[in-house]
Amino acid sequence: MKRFVLLDTAEIPGGGALCLFEYGEDFVIKIAGGDGGQLMNTRMHGSEDALAAIPCKKVAGRPQARALIGGLGMGFTLASALQHLGADAEVTVAELVPGVVAWNRGPLGAKSDYPLLDPRTRVVQEDVAKQLKASTQAYDAIMLDVDNGPEGLTQKGNSWLYSAEGLRQCHQALRPKGMLAVWSASADRAFADKVRRSGFKVEEVQVYAHGNRGTRHTIWIAEKLK
Repeated sequence: MKRFVLLDTAEIPGGGALCLFEYGEDFVIKIAGGDGGQLMNTRMHGSEDALAAIPCKKVAGRPQARALIGGLGMGFTLASALQHLGADAEVTVAELVPGVVAWNRGPLGAKSDYPLLDPRTRVVQEDVAKQLKASTQAYDAIMLDVDNGPEGLTQKGNSWLYSAEGLRQCHQALRPKGMLAVWSASADRAFADKVRRSGFKVEEVQVYAHGNRGTRHTIWIAEKLK
C-alpha cells in the first residue's frame, strides 16, 4: 500500500512552510500543518503544462523571446515554456522558497526532465512581484502560478499580484502584444473583469489537471492591447 513519506520541509520566507512527500512513484507538496490537502503533485500537471504552452506558442516566433514564470512549483510550467520557445529564448523563474529550487535540482527534477539545467533558464530566488516592479517592457510572456488563485492561500502577500495594481505592473512589464497567463484552482468571473480593465484582452480557459478527465483548473490568457 502506498503511503506518504516526508522527504523534506522548506520554510516560506515571511512565515509557514512547505513539505515534500514521496507517494509511491510520485511526489507531493503540501502546506505544513495544513488540512492534509495537496498543493501539487507530479501525477497531475496538465494545467501547469498548459499555463506555459498556450502563451509561449503565441510568442515563440519572436526573436530572443523573454518569459517570466512566477512560481517554480514542480518544474512542469518551466519545462513546457522551454519546449515551446526557441533556442535563443530566455526564461526567468522567480521562486520565493529556496527549498523548492533545491527539490527541483534533486530527485523531484527527474519528473520534469530537469528544466533548471537548460541553459535558457535563469533562476531568481525572490518574490516575482519584485521582478515585475523592476521591469518595463522586458517580457513577451508572463506566467503566474504562485498560489491557488486570486485569493492567496499560502501567503496573503500573494494577493498583490492579483490586485489592480499588480495587474497594471504585469501590463507594464510586458512588451507590445505580450501575453499574461494566470493559473487558478477555480474560476472567478470578477477576476477576469479586473484583468480586462487593466488593459488586456482576456480569455478564461478550463484545463483538466490530468489528461482529459477529473478536476479542471482555470487559466486566464490575456494579451496586452497596447
